[in-house]
Amino acid sequence: MAWYDEAIFYHIYPLGMTGAPKINTYGQPQHRLNTLLPFISQIKKLGCNALYIGPLLESVGHGYETTDYKKLDTRLGTNEDLTEFVSRCHKEGIRVVLDGVFNHTGRDFFAFQDIKKNRELSSYKDWYCNVNFYGNNEYNDGFSYDNWGGYDLLVKLNQHNPQVREYISDVIRFWVKEFDIDGIRLDAADVLDFSYMQMLRQVANEVKPDFWLMGEVIHGDYIRWVNEDTLHCVTNYHLHKALYSGHNDHNYFEIAHTVKRLYEMGGNKPDGLKLYNFADNHDVERIYTKLSDKRHFTPLHILLYTLPGVASLYYGSEFGIEGKKEYGSDDSLRPAISYEEYIKATDNNDLTNLISRLGKIRTEEKALSYGGYKELFLTNCQYAFSREYNGKVVIVTVNNSDSDFTISLPSQNTKTYVGGIYGTEAPVTDGHISVNIKANSGEIWLPLCQKEERSAPIETDAEEKKNQRFEALAEGLKVENHPDANWESILEKLETNEEKSTGKTFEEMTVEELQEAILEKMKQNGPVTEQMKKDVMENVYHNSLVTWVKSFI
Repeated sequence: MAWYDEAIFYHIYPLGMTGAPKINTYGQPQHRLNTLLPFISQIKKLGCNALYIGPLLESVGHGYETTDYKKLDTRLGTNEDLTEFVSRCHKEGIRVVLDGVFNHTGRDFFAFQDIKKNRELSSYKDWYCNVNFYGNNEYNDGFSYDNWGGYDLLVKLNQHNPQVREYISDVIRFWVKEFDIDGIRLDAADVLDFSYMQMLRQVANEVKPDFWLMGEVIHGDYIRWVNEDTLHCVTNYHLHKALYSGHNDHNYFEIAHTVKRLYEMGGNKPDGLKLYNFADNHDVERIYTKLSDKRHFTPLHILLYTLPGVASLYYGSEFGIEGKKEYGSDDSLRPAISYEEYIKATDNNDLTNLISRLGKIRTEEKALSYGGYKELFLTNCQYAFSREYNGKVVIVTVNNSDSDFTISLPSQNTKTYVGGIYGTEAPVTDGHISVNIKANSGEIWLPLCQKEERSAPIETDAEEKKNQRFEALAEGLKVENHPDANWESILEKLETNEEKSTGKTFEEMTVEELQEAILEKMKQNGPVTEQMKKDVMENVYHNSLVTWVKSFI
């Protein structure tokens, strides 16, 4: 078992998220990567334990036209910034995977620049495919070459050239030594030569235990790329398409048949073909935009987190951000999001709460990472399956219709199941459980074992949740707990009490006063570690601190 077998990925496109300029002028480094540091703790709160971030290396534009493989993009900062960023992720238990753009380079890459300067005399003329000094290109260089995707901006590397192979191998070794990364996502892996990928796998096996190689593959038989000789994993575009169209068309058959086909491709075993599952990414429109019925966000993500494969979440989608391709541009798919904006968007957001809950369940239930898959029930609007590991069976049910649906499913080795998301119990009778699947929703049914400790489910009764919160406040204020108590008055009293020491509301406090208030509240709850102090002092965003201090109420 390796770390990636239990990975839940968070995916960041850093040039977009940090609001970097579209064009790199190669000026003084701008430390935008550091603005992502506060997000690390938020990523962990979502239940993610791995981060795919990229592209990061020096480039002229969108990041995939590499200028220097051994330098962080000037628009993002310095190599020291990236080293510190990865270190901070590791301290939070988050593995880090970078983009590896090894199929092509940009025109500013040193080898291509040497060809422009020295032409036939360049010692790098064989580093690229089909360089022809009798031809020309759109930049009028006086020679032609093979590009990627029809873009002369992206110059295709000669993957059979031993010098190119050694150079790329050295780049990977450098990334591990300099930045301590845990894996690489290979851009355009579906056009990479297989012997080239085998070479990359050999380097991966050399540089670090459990170093992970994941490839971007759109179509085809994924097992060609995923095996012991080439890659550990590839992007699951088949499931990506099925997830949104299966909900938009009320057609769970499409999803179930896709899962069945891929599971069979891996030999009908959970570790046969582990794929990188996603609802959206930096190249496709946001899932919240694609869904015809926004309520399908819930059943879709339940499937994303429970079907065989590695689950991945693209930044912003945890709070339902929208993004649509317009005029051939991907800009709206890769928006800038400040930490303040993020905290505001995710605070008390039902979608974010669901994602956090799914992350916890996925982490706690090993069957969702290692378990075998078995389809239990299937209609256009309802779908149920099980994941079994070491004799423990987890059952998943989803419903894309506007009506609740009651279903009886076979169960094993337990007296009662409990809903991991919402907490409803379902007793086992005659080897079956009868469960109600709420409209446009779903549930993950977990065997109820008294000895096991699980995190709390999502509370669905808003009034009950409100009363419980006010009861806790009343206890803190020594107010008598009585059904007729004026809870709104209690809350107002508490908030007034909290602000007596400064004579200010939280919104009126300075950053320093808010930091001090948070530390005081932490002390009331137990010992405050140095790391906790550091996290507080490094947060200099006023709105974020206000939200934080109010979370103790």
